[in-house]
Amino acid sequence: MSRLKLLAIIALLALIAAACSTDEADDSGDDGSGDDATEEAAAEDDTADEDADAADDDGGEEVEEGDDSGDEASGDGVALRWRTRPDNQAEIDVYSGVSEDIDSAWDAATLEYEPGGSEGSNYQDVLRTELASGTAPDVFWIPGTDVADFAQRGLILNLRDLASGSDAYAGDDAYYEGPMEFLTYDPETAESSEALWGLPRDVSTFALYLNLDLIDEAGVDDPRELAEAGEWNWDTFRATAEAINDLGPEIQGFGMNNWWANPGYFINAAGGSFFTDDRTACAVDSEESIQGLEFMQRLYGDELTVPYGEDAEPPYLAGNVGMFMNGRWATPGTRASASFDWDVVKLPDGPGGPSNWLFWGAYVVNAETEHPEEAFELVTRLTSPEVQTQVAELGANIPSRTDDEETIDQFLTYTPPENNQAFINGLSEDPTAEGPLWEGNWPAFDTALAPEIEAVIAGDRSLDDFSANICDTLDATFES
Repeated sequence: MSRLKLLAIIALLALIAAACSTDEADDSGDDGSGDDATEEAAAEDDTADEDADAADDDGGEEVEEGDDSGDEASGDGVALRWRTRPDNQAEIDVYSGVSEDIDSAWDAATLEYEPGGSEGSNYQDVLRTELASGTAPDVFWIPGTDVADFAQRGLILNLRDLASGSDAYAGDDAYYEGPMEFLTYDPETAESSEALWGLPRDVSTFALYLNLDLIDEAGVDDPRELAEAGEWNWDTFRATAEAINDLGPEIQGFGMNNWWANPGYFINAAGGSFFTDDRTACAVDSEESIQGLEFMQRLYGDELTVPYGEDAEPPYLAGNVGMFMNGRWATPGTRASASFDWDVVKLPDGPGGPSNWLFWGAYVVNAETEHPEEAFELVTRLTSPEVQTQVAELGANIPSRTDDEETIDQFLTYTPPENNQAFINGLSEDPTAEGPLWEGNWPAFDTALAPEIEAVIAGDRSLDDFSANICDTLDATFES
């Protein structure tokens, strides 16, 4: 063989090897494996020239097929991240399951669920920081009190136009009126129903968690029976706390934690309020508000309670507190830890009549999401009756939907506690809806009020001095 012919054969073999190497690299990139490429190469023996020509003619189609394969592997839809703030691992597991169920049934998107941080402002502060840096999730939950702050900073989308064009949206009247009044408020027109800042994930009310063993030992009337007879009020509540407290030095009649809603209940139940009717100024100095704080102050001053500022839940779960005021979210922990006979009862009626809080939080959409339509549909899926029922079964939440009676009927069966109706009654007995301040700064209001109430309870400040000066302090947190 001549040297020239040998060189030509070597060159031809080199070209063929290079072409095969390129084909294998392309195929491996498409599906994450080189096995398919190897099998195809073997099957193409003796047809290299034809396949090479086909590849030259249809190269664009091969790239598109590779891209389609990548989309299919990622769920054939846009990727969405979402976040809520669970209180424990059981809640994380439930929300993770919800995310997986929606993901598997929804071709338009793939989901990644992120459990948020601990309770308190840290969760919201982290979100604000991430929103500023462009790293926040597409959809996230926030407390109802924070909606105005996030909306007025331009951090969340007004969803009204998306809702108007969506077949997935059940309508404003599918949810409790209290939260929707705030979620549909337009600060530019000062009217509700014009905007839509999110949808409520769930609702809750306060109840008194009862240690029935201590109540029986104290020989007092069962608060549930008193409530049924219309005789559960501040007088019978205090008498019950006194009798339980007399059982021993380690026993307290009542306990609650130190955050705005707890003194707020006493203020509201006396007929007072944090705010004026239009929520544009402080009303904590009203005669009714001061009456509520005075009753609360006497409970603590007479040492019928877990000291204000201490976490009352551990001593309640240990069996040392007769009545513990908290929301539905305390149910899973009580189920898991209480070794005594327990149940719940409605909050006692104050001088202003029945009162409670309607707590809620909302799923909202990141203003910078790249997929607003899909993000809004995710919100509707997360607040569907099926998902709300699934979350409520854990025990921590009450469904926020009012258009599906079955969700409430099912909620009543999620025992213990036996008296779940107490939470539902709280939704109908003049509850004050937790809400944002569209004309003020709620975080600043809360930060200013809390230490002043603490000083009154501790006896470091008189109620007269508190009444004379508190609104001068709090009115500074409203917009001029």
